[in-house]
Amino acid sequence: MPGSARTMAVCTVGGLVVATAYTVAMGANGWLWFSWVVLALVTIGVVAARPV
Repeated sequence: MPGSARTMAVCTVGGLVVATAYTVAMGANGWLWFSWVVLALVTIGVVAARPV
């Protein structure tokens, strides 16, 4: 996995941890989860578009 795709994957996992911690501490926030889903989809796109 190239550096940019790895960085995106780490940011996505980190975002999931932050979103989960926020939800546990403060309650659900739809925009936060929507943003995380968009980030996850972009990450999947970057990983899928990388040259083999």
